[in-house]
Amino acid sequence: MNPLRIFLSSVQKEFTVERAALRDYLRGDVLMRRFFEVFLFEEVPAADRRADSLYLDEVDRCDVYIALFGDKYGYEDAEGVSSTHREFARATERKKLRLVFVKGASDTGKHPKMQDLIRQAGNELIRRRFVTTAELLAAVYAALVQLLEELELVRTGPFDATVCHKASVDDLDPERMRWFVREARRARGFPLDEEVTPNELLTHLNLLDDGRPTNAAVLLFGRKPQRFLLSSELKCAHFHGTEVAKPIPSYQVYKGTVFALVDQAVDFVMSKIALRVGTRAEGPQAPVSYEIPREVVAEAIVNAVAHRDYTSRGSVQVMLFADRLEVWNPGQLPQSLTLAMLREPHGSVPGNPLLAESLYLVKYIERMGTGTRDMIRRCREAGIPEPEFSERDGFVTTIRRAAGAGQPESRPESRPESQPESLAARVLGQLITGPRSKGEISRALGHREVSGQLNKIIRLLLADRHIEYTRPDKPSSRLQQYRLTTDGEAYLKTLQAGRERR
Repeated sequence: MNPLRIFLSSVQKEFTVERAALRDYLRGDVLMRRFFEVFLFEEVPAADRRADSLYLDEVDRCDVYIALFGDKYGYEDAEGVSSTHREFARATERKKLRLVFVKGASDTGKHPKMQDLIRQAGNELIRRRFVTTAELLAAVYAALVQLLEELELVRTGPFDATVCHKASVDDLDPERMRWFVREARRARGFPLDEEVTPNELLTHLNLLDDGRPTNAAVLLFGRKPQRFLLSSELKCAHFHGTEVAKPIPSYQVYKGTVFALVDQAVDFVMSKIALRVGTRAEGPQAPVSYEIPREVVAEAIVNAVAHRDYTSRGSVQVMLFADRLEVWNPGQLPQSLTLAMLREPHGSVPGNPLLAESLYLVKYIERMGTGTRDMIRRCREAGIPEPEFSERDGFVTTIRRAAGAGQPESRPESRPESQPESLAARVLGQLITGPRSKGEISRALGHREVSGQLNKIIRLLLADRHIEYTRPDKPSSRLQQYRLTTDGEAYLKTLQAGRERR
């Protein structure tokens, strides 16, 4: 946005020091100069124009009029009116925002016309008094910050609690809200039922501000969150080497709610890392394990999405290399936490508390700051190095892969790109112990909803006769399940053997 133009009441010898101090302060302060530009009459180059016409034109152009009223009334024109008085009247006529600062604790001793002007201003708006220049600077700063807050250009509370500009409740998806209630009731005993209205749910979750959705509401339930919060998208990339290099073998930019972002990013990683499927001889259910535990991948990604700085233009980036997984987010640790504290018991200090609360209610995250320590424990149990946490132009979680696990595969591609072999193997692995519905498969894979990619995989597996319907005569039945075929078992073993050769 263009800076707001401030007109500082025209030349008054009484306020030479104060006007210069205000000019220098507003131009020197990082916040003030970002949002405001100051006009001083005496800085205008010489021109063939009448002074009274010039300063009134500048009042017309300004967004904020700052008046300094002192003891003197100032030079009076032929009609007995001072330039300050005419400026104030013009600002009033043009409905400009007027900030009036009166010097002195009382009006005793002031010029009678100045006393009248002060009374007039007092009848129309709040006047602020000052004695010293320092008091004036503090009062002007406070008034301008309040203006920026009212215009929603700056905030004093968390980003996720701030109203989302241009968004309305109509931009939220009621079906996603119903899904949230179902999951929250099942996971945490959420008190509201599925018949709750969108407004009731949003009010209960503190996601409305004067009837308008907050940024958290849009990120959680928006039909198209990136329409309002462009940088909330998530980028995933897979590199065969150990450095960022082009061409990138696999690159995806995901959009959607925070739930969809997490699910899609986790699936991206899990579809590209090594998978081991055991045999039934090891127990009634064939074990399936990944080189990096799914819980570790999910924790790293959900932390990045939940705790990032959404005011940054950067997006969360998930990068899988031959030797490591890196999850980067534009944000920093709270001042109360250090990198060393992440490895010890510590409190939870969410950067986006409303977002974190909703993610907690559907078990995407846990409270009490246990996430990083759980990641460390699970990595130890999996026999891989503990995750590394660092701050370099943002917050980075690095998870090392097993030696050789990420080497590129030399065999030719035999499956369509729309059916990643590792995801197919994961789906088939879920059917080893018996038939399952699509929803059961989705939940077993760690998804909260049946994704379009999962639907695609199931259609391809059906077409290839690797799985089959349990109700072939009723393909669309709500009781439909899928079971593994003999061909499917053979294909799963082929996929497993291929991964073990990497």
